[in-house]
Amino acid sequence: MFFGKNKQNKNINENLIKITALLIHAAKIDQIYSPQEKDIIKKALIKISGSNENIDKIIKDAEKIEDDSNQILDFTKEVKNMDNEMKIKIIETLWEIIYSNNEADMYETNLMRRLGGLLYIDNKIMADIKEKFRKKFSK
Repeated sequence: MFFGKNKQNKNINENLIKITALLIHAAKIDQIYSPQEKDIIKKALIKISGSNENIDKIIKDAEKIEDDSNQILDFTKEVKNMDNEMKIKIIETLWEIIYSNNEADMYETNLMRRLGGLLYIDNKIMADIKEKFRKKFSK
């Protein structure tokens, strides 16, 4: 779990909702939001939060926020403030979502390029993570 124990549940849920909205945005960018992608998001949220409590509600709230938004900056703010290890886990989840349908289109690749810059992730690290999931799903 990456949130401090002294933070209030409301703030934790708001942060999780924004992070989830970013994951959903990546899943929807190719116009297909599959059950497999939703399952990857659920599993990632359980790892991130350390619990499966309220996961369905968080996803539902995040889907609404993502539908109503036209930019990713609000979603990336929460991730930008995390430590590098957690940023990497989020990036891995994003690539896993993207490659879960065995390919990355130009919109997905462009999103990840932008996120790498916004989150200050080294290009080499981004490329290594991308390749890891490309190989995983190309089998």
